[in-house]
Amino acid sequence: MSADPQFLADVEAGKLGNYTDGYWEEELKAARERSFGASLNRVAETFLYSRIPITRYVDIGSGPGYLLDALSVVMPSSKSMFHAVELFPPAEQFRTTHPNYIVGSLDSVPFEFEAGSCIEVIEHLTPSILRKLLQQLASRSVPGAIYYFNSSQPEHVKQYDPGYLDPYARGHIVSYSLKGLAPIFSEFGFTIHPLHGRTWAFLAEFSRTKECTADELLTRIWTAVPQNIERLKDPQFGPLMYTLGVESARCYLEHAIASQRTNWALSLVNKLAG
Repeated sequence: MSADPQFLADVEAGKLGNYTDGYWEEELKAARERSFGASLNRVAETFLYSRIPITRYVDIGSGPGYLLDALSVVMPSSKSMFHAVELFPPAEQFRTTHPNYIVGSLDSVPFEFEAGSCIEVIEHLTPSILRKLLQQLASRSVPGAIYYFNSSQPEHVKQYDPGYLDPYARGHIVSYSLKGLAPIFSEFGFTIHPLHGRTWAFLAEFSRTKECTADELLTRIWTAVPQNIERLKDPQFGPLMYTLGVESARCYLEHAIASQRTNWALSLVNKLAG
């Protein structure tokens, strides 16, 4: 689902832009709420889903960079590992003062990452701009790097949030389905893992070819890399982030697994009854 094709073409030609002062006036409050709320859950989950130790984490399209501030509070021992990149930031007085906040594109960063998040970003991007972003991300990813993407898919928009596509105010111009995203991501070496039970998020893993089932993702939570668990159980702040990650992942995955098994059982009943 997307805005009119001519509108998308005008965005790509630079005739229209999402990130005006008016946009940031509306977005800053929501960005802070996400950063000190649900985005922490998503970061914690990503640490648990990863199959490699995470030493550098990037928040892609970070806006004002408030997620860096939130992570500095709940994971102070790991503050230096977190980075954020924003190409079109708000005015300087509204940005984080974290030293790892980078104004620019991903390919301007001189090192690679093992993990990251991209929260409420790709719905602002046309397919060709998304491809540029993924090309840059691939060039800055180590094999096995994993990223959490948060963006409402058409199913979610139709059922729960019909106002999500909002080109002029919120700057949302595309709602991507996983079926549509899979070939785009695979062009640059990423495999998409659906986050079962969520029609507004997915994982993208670099240099992996097999899609994970809900059971396999749940297994990752219980067999997380020890170094990543240690970081989440911050020695200064405490184990809050580990608890957030485990409970957040279980909430969705266990419900999705139960639904899948229930549907399978009901299909057998229907076959027998037929």
